[in-house]
Amino acid sequence: MTDTLRSVFQTIKDRQGNPKPGSYTNSLLNAGLDEITKKVGEEAIEVIIAAQHQGNERLISELADLTYHCLVLIAQMGLSPDDVAAELQRRHAPK
Repeated sequence: MTDTLRSVFQTIKDRQGNPKPGSYTNSLLNAGLDEITKKVGEEAIEVIIAAQHQGNERLISELADLTYHCLVLIAQMGLSPDDVAAELQRRHAPK
C-alpha cells in the first residue's frame, strides 16, 4: 500500500476513535453501513461514466473518490487494507 493510502486509512481509523465535529468521514461512519455502501455504489457508477465519457482526469478523480469510500467501508467492517492485499496476494501466488 502506498504511503498516501496508508495515511488516508489511518485518518479514517483516527476519526473512528476520535470523532471530529464537521468531519465528512465521521458523518459517513455515523450514518452507518447502509449509507457507506450507498456511497460506494454511487462512486462506482461515477467511475464507469468517467471511464466511458469524461476522460482520464475525471476518471482519476472518481477513482480517488471510490478508493476513499472503499477505505471507509473497510474501516467500518473492522478490516484493513492489508486484508484486501493478502487476498490479492493469495489469488496471484504461483500455483
